[in-house]
Amino acid sequence: MNVIAKSTTLAPFLRATATAVSNGGIPVAATGKVHKPKIAVPPSVRRTLQQTTYQVLLTGPTCVSSGVAGASVLSPVRRCISDVWHTPTFSGQTSPIIAKMKCKIQTQSHGTVRRPERVSPILSQLASGSVAGVYGAKVIVLNLVGMLSASADVLAMSKIEIKLDSIPEGKSAVFKWRGKPLFVRHRGEAEIATEGKVDVASLRDPEEDSARVKDPKWLVVLGVCTHLGCVPIANAGDWGGYYCPCHGSHYDASGRIRKGPAPLNLEVPPYEFVEGNVLVVG
Repeated sequence: MNVIAKSTTLAPFLRATATAVSNGGIPVAATGKVHKPKIAVPPSVRRTLQQTTYQVLLTGPTCVSSGVAGASVLSPVRRCISDVWHTPTFSGQTSPIIAKMKCKIQTQSHGTVRRPERVSPILSQLASGSVAGVYGAKVIVLNLVGMLSASADVLAMSKIEIKLDSIPEGKSAVFKWRGKPLFVRHRGEAEIATEGKVDVASLRDPEEDSARVKDPKWLVVLGVCTHLGCVPIANAGDWGGYYCPCHGSHYDASGRIRKGPAPLNLEVPPYEFVEGNVLVVG
């Protein structure tokens, strides 16, 4: 490049400066520099005080700008919120009776003060008192009934009276004595003779017929099978006396066991005859 610049033929054309001929006018400076006016660009960030920033954030939109174009993003307007809160009382939904129970007015020397009523403890105390009262009444009633009721000795010695005229010959009537069935049988002459001829030695529970009855016409026994406590059927079985359908025990007209698993004869309760036709058992 330096060689070309030093050439005689091309040197006038490759010089960095040009020669200008004045024509008598205003001289022109050939400095090659152009003066441009300065453009004032406002700053993109606005400096504000703390109070001003608080007001702008709460009452107006926030503007964020960048560059000369001033692209901005607007944020939603934030309103001021009051810190005064009112607790709802639901007075419109509460009945006057409940409202009166919950709160009452108490007058004191320094003025009128509204005090809340303690409803729950009062209700709990009333409920507890009611339960205690009912339980106490129950205990008192049970004690009175126990005092007025008959004792075990009295119950054991309880008696019943039976009119024998209501039982025809050859039939067996059933009564209740001390919670157990009682059989009263009106025997005929044939049954009395048959039971008197039985060989006692052949019986499982040997017992004479005369030892089991006070009057040959009347047989009084408990209607409880000696095997497992079932109630036998009268006028049934192989011997015409009593038959237990539970396990097949047969008793004769004197209440003695003749066949089946029962080990003993039917029990004879204590009894006596009064006034000829009245039977007292017990």
